[in-house]
Formats: sequence, structure tokens, C-alpha cells
Amino acid sequence: MSRIFTTTVASVYPLYLAKVERKGRTKAELDEVIGWLTGYDEAALETRLQSGATFEDFFADARLNENAPLITGSICGVRVETIDDPLMQKIRYLDKLVDELAKGKPMEKILRVPVA
Repeated sequence: MSRIFTTTVASVYPLYLAKVERKGRTKAELDEVIGWLTGYDEAALETRLQSGATFEDFFADARLNENAPLITGSICGVRVETIDDPLMQKIRYLDKLVDELAKGKPMEKILRVPVA
């Protein structure tokens, strides 16, 4: 079991926020990305942050977006689509989305919005 599984999301969230804010993005955009992936609205996300939910608990309660498998690419040198452990893959999906947000990608690309 990876140590990240038992790490609280609240301990990592400020790092995500600092990363995106350094690049000119906002807390609202970060929360939108997290909400898209997990199905959590602002209140539900805040509840999980305040409760000290671990990544394991956080994703156990989440309704993963049906388009999450469209998230591809490398994070920490590992392709997210090839990760075997389902929980680790969800954590890396989140990491990838945060990276894309920080790199200035448009929200419609980050959120895998189908082209009309």
C-alpha cells in the first residue's frame, strides 16, 4: 500500500492550490477540476477537506467522471493510463488535471469537453 493512500487530501490541497495560483489560476478553477473528476460540489469537497479524509476515503466516496479514462499522459514519469492500481490511477488523474491547470490549458480541454 502506498503512503499516499493514507495521506489526507487536506494536507495536499494547499500544495495543489499554491501550484495553480503561482501560474495565475484560481481556487475556483481548482475546485471545478476536482469536482469534475470526483462529482463533489463545493460543499462536499469542503466537508471532505475538513473531515480529514484520506485519499482512500476521498475516492471511495467519489463518483468518478465517466470521461476520466480520457485523461492520458505522464505524471512523475508514469503514464496514467497504464497504472494498474485503481486508487493510484485516480490519484494520478487528479495530479494530471492539476498539472494541466497550472500549465494554462483551457478548462474545456482539462475537463475533456467533447467538441460539438
